[in-house]
Formats: sequence, C-alpha cells, structure tokens
Amino acid sequence: MLDVVRLRVLVAVARTGSLTAAAKELHYAQPSVSHHLSRLEAETGAKLIQRAGRGIRLTEAGRLLADRAAEIITRLDAASDELAAHVGLRSGRVRLAAFPSALGTFVPEAAKRLALDHPGLRLNLTETEPPEALRLLRAGRVDVAVIFRYDDTAPEDGDIRTIPLFDDPSYLVSPDETSADLADHEESSWIAGCDRCRSHLLDMCSRAGYEPLISFTSDDIVAVQALVAAGMGLTVLPGLALRAHRNPAVHTVELPGSTRHVYAAVYGDPPDPPATAALLDALH
Repeated sequence: MLDVVRLRVLVAVARTGSLTAAAKELHYAQPSVSHHLSRLEAETGAKLIQRAGRGIRLTEAGRLLADRAAEIITRLDAASDELAAHVGLRSGRVRLAAFPSALGTFVPEAAKRLALDHPGLRLNLTETEPPEALRLLRAGRVDVAVIFRYDDTAPEDGDIRTIPLFDDPSYLVSPDETSADLADHEESSWIAGCDRCRSHLLDMCSRAGYEPLISFTSDDIVAVQALVAAGMGLTVLPGLALRAHRNPAVHTVELPGSTRHVYAAVYGDPPDPPATAALLDALH
C-alpha cells in the first residue's frame, strides 16, 4: 500500500518543481524529502524523478502518479473536513498562523476564549510573517492566518478571503522626544523591520521627500528598540509591537495617517467549517 505522506511529498515536488521548494512548503528538511521519494520509488518499483541540470523533473511515471496522488489527497482532505464538521466542536483541531506581535498580544486571549468555549478543540499555532502565513493557508497547512497589510484596498489573490479585525497605528520610535513629522528626520539613520514594514517605511519617507538611510535591519522588536535606545537610529513600529514589548528608554509618538490593517484570512467561500468559525469568533 502506498504511503500517503510520501504521496504528499511527490505532489509537492510536482507542484513546486524542486526538492528545496517542496521541503519549504511541507516544513521538512530537504534530505527528508529525498528520503520519502526514494522510499516511494522502492514501493512502486518505478523511477519517479530524474536530475535535469541543477534541478529535477518528474518522469512519465512520476507525473502519472503525482496526478493520481493529487486526486487521492484532495478526497482524503475533503473526507477529513466532512468528518470534522460532523463531529463538530467536541474534539479535533484548528490551526492558526500569525505574525509575532499578534502572538504576543491578542492571539493568546483569543486562544483562552476558544479553550473556554470549546474545551475539546485543540489549537495549533505557527509564528510566521504574512506572506508565509498566506502560503501555508493556500497549501492547506493552516485553517486561519492572521495577517496585516498597509493598503486596505488591495485584495489578496485567488480564493483568500479576509475578515477585518482592527487597525493598528504606527509610531515613530526615537531615543529622545522628537517631531512626528518625518520630513524633519531626513538626516537620521533608520532601523528597518520585516519586508512589509521596511516597504512601509520607504513609502512614508518617500512621501516626505527623501530616501531613508537604513543602517540596520531586524524584525526582532526587542533588538530594534535596544538599538534605538542606544542612539543607533530611529525606527517605526506598529502599536501591537509596542504592546508586546516596550523598552522604557525609548520615546514614541503616533504617526498620523500611518496605519496597518490586521485581518484574519481564510481560504474559500463561506460557510466555514465549525472549528474555523469558532476560531474567527474568538479572534473577533
């Protein structure tokens, strides 16, 4: 009998086109992906992949099995979802991916509320930034992704559905009291955060008429604030980050018109499975 886990690995390789990308999608080490494929070839007695330059490609047998495996996995996942809906909220699990400052602030309260309302439901948490959280959501690895974006007019691609949670203002963080007008800080050094936050900083400074001198980059809010306190530069942090950790040696001032929008993202059209709906309620 063919192993379902190994079939999932083959489908991921077929979809992504490489062992490295498949390992990243499945959260496996690359040697583990290679091992699963070798075992699958031994089980089937067929050569499923072959080297092509620096990459790999599926053989005819590999493509045939990958196509059938995708159908099988889709049916298994559908059966699992139907069973979860039938069982309801007395047991089972729901999976959430969220960015670090969300996990450090409101997500634990939502988890507590979910546990009180549905004690048989197990919550699995993954810490990751929004782009990876959405990728996990599309791949069916999580049921809900808590994400943020700065442009509330741009919908997510594909079948991703976003539910607004709240708006999170941004703050200028400095070693001393200072102006909230970014135009006054053209000569300052800056400390940037994650890719989306860095892009937001660049956009704000561009609107103020200059390109910021970014001396350091870190998505560690503790390290960033320590660098600011030491006089190494200025930074912009969202309110959630300051709620999760606030260095007493820094000063903050809210930046007008600089807000990020926090959403819960799910895949597909409503109605949501009962466990997903319960998690969304708890997040609200």
